[in-house]
Amino acid sequence: YKDGKADGPYVSYYNNGQLDDKGTYKDGRKHGPYVGYWDNGQLWEKGPYKDGKQHGPWVMLLENGQLWTKGTYKDGRKHGRWAYYPDNGQLEDKGTYKDGVRNGRWVRYYDNGQLWTKGTYKDGQLSSKITYKDGKKDGTWVRYDDKEGGKR
Repeated sequence: YKDGKADGPYVSYYNNGQLDDKGTYKDGRKHGPYVGYWDNGQLWEKGPYKDGKQHGPWVMLLENGQLWTKGTYKDGRKHGRWAYYPDNGQLEDKGTYKDGVRNGRWVRYYDNGQLWTKGTYKDGQLSSKITYKDGKKDGTWVRYDDKEGGKR
């Protein structure tokens, strides 16, 4: 502690004795590399903090150690490219965030890895969507009207 505020490296543990998390405080806020663990000892999440907010590349894992999600934070908000992987390890969803909301192209896949949908977001709102089945466009292409929130 420095001037009554947490300052320097810290380590915490679960009641079962397993490591919970470790990192560094600066002026009472998390700052620098951070690592969190599941109560079974497996890595849960890893990434940097800056002035108490997640800032930089982060990786989060499932309890079995398999990749769950990865992406970048900027000042505590998701920013840039992100990818999500469910229990089966296949890529499920990928796209871009801007200041914490989806922005730009997003792609979603079936459990077998085939393309399911492509969508475009603008400031967190879905603006268009195309659905696929067996690798081919399936159904209608939907475009959402920004002004009235309706479909075209």
